[in-house]
Amino acid sequence: MADQPENIAELSFEAALKRLEEIVRRLESGDASLDESIELYGEGDRLRQQCEARLQAAQAKIERIQLGRDGQPTGTAPFDGA
Repeated sequence: MADQPENIAELSFEAALKRLEEIVRRLESGDASLDESIELYGEGDRLRQQCEARLQAAQAKIERIQLGRDGQPTGTAPFDGA
């Protein structure tokens, strides 16, 4: 595809998500040929993996602020997802 980026890893999260949304719309429209649909699906899967990896990396950086009995911050702990 002519408008496919050279390297998906170079896209920002927002750009990757926008391209993924475009692919979904194109596939849902039914206008793509079988070969194009297969190519779009592959690109979409790579974009999904990239977005998921970026989200996991961001979550790993999030820290939960711990408060003492007086309500004042006493430190941080890793985010546990709860």
